[in-house]
Amino acid sequence: MTSERSPDAKFEIGHVLFIDIVGYSKLLINEQSEQIRTLKEIVRGTEQFRLAQAEGKLLRLPTGDGGALVFRNSLEAPVLCSMEIARALKDYPKLRVRIGIHSGPVNEITDLNEQANIAGAGINIAKRVMDCGDAGHILLSKRVAEDLEQYPQWRSLLHELGDCEVKHGVRVGLVNLYGDEIGNPKVPEKLQIFKHRARTRWTAIAATLALLAAIIAAFMIVSKKSPKLTSTISEKSIAVLPFENRSEDKANAYFADGVQDEILTRLSKIADLKVISRTSTQHYKSAPENLPEIAKQLGVAHILEGSVQKSGDSVRVNVQLIKAANDSHLWADTFDRKLTDIFSVESEVAKAIADQLRAKLSGQEEQLIAAKPTDNPEAYEFALAWALLSITESRGYLTTSLQPTTALREEARQAAETALTLQPNLGEAIMAKGYYHYACLKDYDTAVRYFEQARQFLPNSSQIPESLAYVTRRRGEWDRSEAYFNEAERLDPRNAELLSQHAFSYIALRRFPEALRKLDQVLDITPDDVDTLALKASIAQAQGDLPRAGALLASLRPGADLTQALEVQVYQAILERRPAPMITRLEEVLAKPDPTLGFYNGELRFYLGWAQDVAGDHAAAQESWRQARSELEPFLKEQPKNFFLIVDLALTNMGLGDKTVALTLSEQAMAANPIEKDALLGSTPIETFARVAAQVGEPDRAIAALQKLLSIPSSSALVAGNLTLTPALLRLDPMFDPLRGDPRFQKLCEEKPK
Repeated sequence: MTSERSPDAKFEIGHVLFIDIVGYSKLLINEQSEQIRTLKEIVRGTEQFRLAQAEGKLLRLPTGDGGALVFRNSLEAPVLCSMEIARALKDYPKLRVRIGIHSGPVNEITDLNEQANIAGAGINIAKRVMDCGDAGHILLSKRVAEDLEQYPQWRSLLHELGDCEVKHGVRVGLVNLYGDEIGNPKVPEKLQIFKHRARTRWTAIAATLALLAAIIAAFMIVSKKSPKLTSTISEKSIAVLPFENRSEDKANAYFADGVQDEILTRLSKIADLKVISRTSTQHYKSAPENLPEIAKQLGVAHILEGSVQKSGDSVRVNVQLIKAANDSHLWADTFDRKLTDIFSVESEVAKAIADQLRAKLSGQEEQLIAAKPTDNPEAYEFALAWALLSITESRGYLTTSLQPTTALREEARQAAETALTLQPNLGEAIMAKGYYHYACLKDYDTAVRYFEQARQFLPNSSQIPESLAYVTRRRGEWDRSEAYFNEAERLDPRNAELLSQHAFSYIALRRFPEALRKLDQVLDITPDDVDTLALKASIAQAQGDLPRAGALLASLRPGADLTQALEVQVYQAILERRPAPMITRLEEVLAKPDPTLGFYNGELRFYLGWAQDVAGDHAAAQESWRQARSELEPFLKEQPKNFFLIVDLALTNMGLGDKTVALTLSEQAMAANPIEKDALLGSTPIETFARVAAQVGEPDRAIAALQKLLSIPSSSALVAGNLTLTPALLRLDPMFDPLRGDPRFQKLCEEKPK
């Protein structure tokens, strides 16, 4: 749906129903035509469709195997329509469909073929919600469900599912709508399929894209920043809690979020203030009762509360600044404005808070908080969207969560350039250029220059030191990286992903006690987090404590084995040399592979073959490896520099006994991601080479590689969560069995890492 925007295109909140036919591509041509015709008749026959169309409040977007309906009359319209469709489908058991519903910004556009089309985050997220479902499911985004919960008649039909990872690594909160006569009460399979490995755990991407919907709807921006809890709390510190939506239309919660975000953003431009990031405040209520405790958790002296009431083109904003220690009100005000003048309110609030907290403002800072972001709100909105899209694509390219193709790299570049063209001084756009050079080009010097330039516009943003922590880590500047991590955590103390990434650094450095302390901080924020518990288990594996690792994995809540933790569980079974249960589990998962996981399905087949081989079923292992190779090789044409993929192929060919190809691929992986350019994951191809050499009868080369690995910080992507090779793992891992009689290997197993 590539398109050009007309100059007069405008966004509005649309209530989107996205529907498609499950298994459409497997139908015969005549069956496809018949099912599409029947589905159209059913949809057009619903009362909600007819009412909205008669009122001129309906937009339609056909998609081949389904389509999208955008209702502009009420939030309930697409939900009621979905229920009508579900009831009608009972007469057509062979017609299996799924439905996703979301409310968000949409607009009518003219595409490159001069045809009417629809675009916007509302459409995109509704499709992603639908993509998580199976036949019969009516899935709602968490945002829609929260709005429906305001009405008692809906509550019994809403069943929360939690987050689901969808296209491009995005996570969406889902709620299943079902009752006695409609919907599908089963948990969707996608929620039962394990997610990408720990090396692709960029939870920040999901947070960024989820936040993007609110940003687009309200023409606002979020800028991350916050102080860390310390013994002495600065009087010039503040947290902006979520603003309450007092509008009659609950869909205006987007707008309230946007007002809060823009106030936070303007405050963040004042270097003399410390402002807590939305990452750390978004889970609190709008007006909580325990303000002193919240302020203590966030490490701030002041709290800003607010509410927004929007009616037509009129807006009322109430704000109050509270001194947390004694819960006293320092300042409060009410602003009544027209929608077109909302930026002035946010400027006045930011200036008043700066005055109350006696923050020193430079001339440039006064201009930044007083000025409109742009005279064209839509240009502002789209610049942010392009910047965040570029950052997401660059991160996905680096971690392989988006399949790192040349096309993806070019999309990341173009998105960053577009953002800068629309708004040259937008800090996020400048940061997007930095991410592109860091992640896609490995041009670290240029990346650092862009990040430092972005700091001028985002002086308190935790994303700047966080980004610099990643760059310096890749360069092997571990001390500088740790300093940047500490700076970022002072600005964003309850950012679980940031703390997890810091833990990864400690694991690579084999500083396990410090890594565990960071992970305990994460669990304090997100108790029972599956990925964090699995990561703690992998540390126990690296220390050779298999009973402790097993206990941690056994404590995972039901269904947890269908997440990233699965790889850690498989490796645990292999280290214990009791892989039978995990063989069964892998076979179940791979019986219905998820095509959105790309080459990762082939990697899982390698694991299945490894487990079968350890179990002694060599014939089954060979068959699994042959199938793995056939699934992995096609991806290499589009991703020739994806060293994760090359590593998987090297190990698979090793299992099949193809020595020459396995060694060649191992060397190719080292060339694609040399340790000199990537101190974090450059060790992965070296470890792969050591494993291959050990298995194909090259002990000298294997031991030389292992000696190098144990002398440097080591991060392995072979097993999710197990991010370093240790003497303890050398003693346990069956892949190194051919070396056990070699005195040099025995010495490595006894040595402590340097």
